[in-house]
Amino acid sequence: MNERPGQQQAQSRDYPMRRWLVLLVFTGVVAVLGWRTADLQIKHKDFLRQHGDARALRVVDIPAHRGMITDRYGEPLAISTAVESIWTTPRQLIGAPQLDELAQLLGYSKPELQRLLQERRNREFVYLKRHADPELVEQVRALELPGIYTQPEYRRYYPSGEVTAHLIGFNNIDDRGQEGLELAYNDWLQGTPGAKRVLKDRLGRTVENVESIRSSKPGRDLVLSIDRRIQYLAYLELKSAIVRNNAHSGSIVLLDVTTGEVLALANQPSYNPNNRAGLKNEALRNRALTDLLEPGSTLKPFTIAAALESGQFVSDQVINTAPGFIKVADHTIRDINNYGELNLTGILVKSSNVGISKIALTLQPEIIWNMFDRLGLGRITGTGFPGEAGGRLAAPAGWSDVELVTAAFGYGLSITPLQLAQAYATLAAGGIARPVSLLRKETADQAEPVSGQQVIDPAVARQVLEMLEHATLTGGTGTRAQVKGYRVAGKTGTVHKIAVGGYAPDRYMSMFAGVAPVSDPRLALVVVIDEPQTGVYYGGQVAAPVFGKVMADALRLLNLPPDDLPTLKRHSRILAQHPDKHETTERVQ
Repeated sequence: MNERPGQQQAQSRDYPMRRWLVLLVFTGVVAVLGWRTADLQIKHKDFLRQHGDARALRVVDIPAHRGMITDRYGEPLAISTAVESIWTTPRQLIGAPQLDELAQLLGYSKPELQRLLQERRNREFVYLKRHADPELVEQVRALELPGIYTQPEYRRYYPSGEVTAHLIGFNNIDDRGQEGLELAYNDWLQGTPGAKRVLKDRLGRTVENVESIRSSKPGRDLVLSIDRRIQYLAYLELKSAIVRNNAHSGSIVLLDVTTGEVLALANQPSYNPNNRAGLKNEALRNRALTDLLEPGSTLKPFTIAAALESGQFVSDQVINTAPGFIKVADHTIRDINNYGELNLTGILVKSSNVGISKIALTLQPEIIWNMFDRLGLGRITGTGFPGEAGGRLAAPAGWSDVELVTAAFGYGLSITPLQLAQAYATLAAGGIARPVSLLRKETADQAEPVSGQQVIDPAVARQVLEMLEHATLTGGTGTRAQVKGYRVAGKTGTVHKIAVGGYAPDRYMSMFAGVAPVSDPRLALVVVIDEPQTGVYYGGQVAAPVFGKVMADALRLLNLPPDDLPTLKRHSRILAQHPDKHETTERVQ
């Protein structure tokens, strides 16, 4: 049906109106959009930028590098390496695909991981793996799961492992010191973390470093007095002796006589600070500084020194030790043999309990106590090591005769192996007591020795040192401590251990303490072997060989010149009337 002419004219008039209407609507929409755009870009610009930054900009910490711990020559004993830790925002990860693959990589079962995420779903930050291996980090990233992030951290590593474990200690997973020098010097070693503002994408990955807020400040290095070479050899020899004698434990301490620095310090049993799985608390003890012992015959030289200083005795004075025992109150003190007449040197050579007791009974208790106190026995050495024990040295007032004589040969007081080493270093230094240090002293390479306090008369100290040299020669109890090419002075000790109701008849602590080279003393060394159980227990049999081996290694590594003079001629003048080489155990009956 054809349209009428009037209708055609009406439609043609409507087209321009529609076009204008469309243009008007379009123009209105554009105007509104333009206005809104201007409104957002001008009026609400700061507000929108703030919210955009809140979603994309993050302030992240910059971990600080912990200071390195080195030996005296700069060899690393504790270092920090950069690692990454994997963390998540649980609500972003819950329900994500490939959770089973993620769980397998992280060492979880899938139900364990799901339970962890559900329990902590309201948290913003949850660690999944601390200090992850780089390969694991890359495998986790390859899954491209939502809510998985990494954080840079540092992990502590100990190159010497169990050899220096008791000295260095270790850090926790947050890189804070927990044991040893890591704990003692945590503030020194620990740096100050920095901060920076970064731009992150929707997956939490950093795409741009926007600005630095605060620079990280690394921790300071710590230089120890330890010589890693000597430490390693001392540790191995001590460990070998513990195994060879089936002993319970042991300690070894080596001091530089001229500086007071600890050149080596080791204990058994030890542990690996790099892998502490299954670690027992017993293995953590730095026994050389924290365990107390009765030093036994190793203190006899200082009783002799007190006697010489008193003016009541001279070195060639003869003491009659016959018949090999002495009654003091209700107690009997014995020698292993009847040595008859001995001078002061002979008393040390034979380790005569009877001889030292007769000397002590002649002296006032204050004279012996004062000597021990000046040596620092029963007091902490001041190394700053956490948990260092002080020991016990009772005041002399009220000492009975038994207490006097037992103190004279090292019973009734308690000290640490380090205190004993310091006492022998003092004797070797001509009576000068120098502070013990676990840190390298700035004056260590200078020609002048470190200053100290004169606590023993120099002439007396030299006399006693020469007496102790004879204790390591034929007829003495410490012949196995000899070092070829060097003059060695030292004293054995074999102590009955305390048990319920008194002293155990079959439990011993074997010791040897000494110095070398005698002509110009440089090193003082103490070896303690606790409870050897192979039937051999004398200090001269168990501890002296360890002393000889370690001292020989140390003298060689430090390039100290040999000083072995014709000692046999000097030794022949000393009272060595008895060929028996056994030593006395200091037991009061």
